[in-house]
Amino acid sequence: MSRGPSIFRQRDVQRLVKAATAAGLTVTGVKFDVHRGTVEVVTGDGPEQDSLDKELAEFEARHGQG
Repeated sequence: MSRGPSIFRQRDVQRLVKAATAAGLTVTGVKFDVHRGTVEVVTGDGPEQDSLDKELAEFEARHGQG
């Protein structure tokens, strides 16, 4: 089975990440949906990131790290 054409090139993703960073966002990942042909830049500015940071801090406090 052959692969379909590449929708996004590495340089396209690099430009997205660079633009998001220049806008003051903290990029934590990139998600691709090949069925829709979309790319999503995941940032650490959402509430889910805050809860993960809090959980990590609590874990480190309990285990003597941090």
